[in-house]
Amino acid sequence: MSTRVNLLQTQPEALKAMMGLEKYIASTALDPIHKELIKIRASQINGCAYCIDMHTKDAKKLGLTEQRIYLLNAWKEVKNLYTEEEKAILAMTEEITLIQNHLSDATYNKAIQLFDENYVSEIMMMIITINAWNRIAISTEMQPV
Repeated sequence: MSTRVNLLQTQPEALKAMMGLEKYIASTALDPIHKELIKIRASQINGCAYCIDMHTKDAKKLGLTEQRIYLLNAWKEVKNLYTEEEKAILAMTEEITLIQNHLSDATYNKAIQLFDENYVSEIMMMIITINAWNRIAISTEMQPV
């Protein structure tokens, strides 16, 4: 397997900017479990093995059960494993990640009923950030360790 460009070496300022987003995300009120659910679900949709590996390990450290991790890609089919808040976050994650379908009014309105505008904005920024990381990891062929 050939190695691809190392963005940290070739584009350090761009990666510094991405780390600025991470610093912002770390400063938000987002629940750590919510963050990991977003990161895992977006990474599943995008097929980012590196990020799925990293964030499932991080989620387990936070106490997210293996069952909730394993069933995340089928969250809509599971009746009582995810809270209403988590379901709203997962719906937002899917619709923003698969942006050609847009973030629907129904999903947005459900989120606004459950969270304040600031929290919804933080959720959006988390989704946007993990999607950017997924694209970096996939295009540079980063591998799980």
